[in-house]
Amino acid sequence: MDTAHPLFGTPTGPESPAGPPKCSAKGCRESATWTLLWNNPKLHTPDRRKTWLACDEHRDSLSQFLAVRGFLKDTEPFSA
Repeated sequence: MDTAHPLFGTPTGPESPAGPPKCSAKGCRESATWTLLWNNPKLHTPDRRKTWLACDEHRDSLSQFLAVRGFLKDTEPFSA
C-alpha cells in the first residue's frame, strides 16, 4: 500500500505503527473505514491507483482535497 500524503499523516504501509490501519488525516488516530483511490495523471499511468485511508469524519475532507485537483478516482469501504 502506498504511504499517505505528508500533509495528512502517517504512512499506512509496512513502516506504519502497529495496530489496525488508521485514517490518513493529519493527527487522526481513528481506524480506517474508507479507502480513497487516486492518482496524479501528470505522474502516474491511468491504471495506477494510490491509496489514502479515511475514517467517517475525514472521508469528505480528504476526498475533496483529491477531487479539486482531479486526482480522486474512487471511494470504497475499507476492508483489511
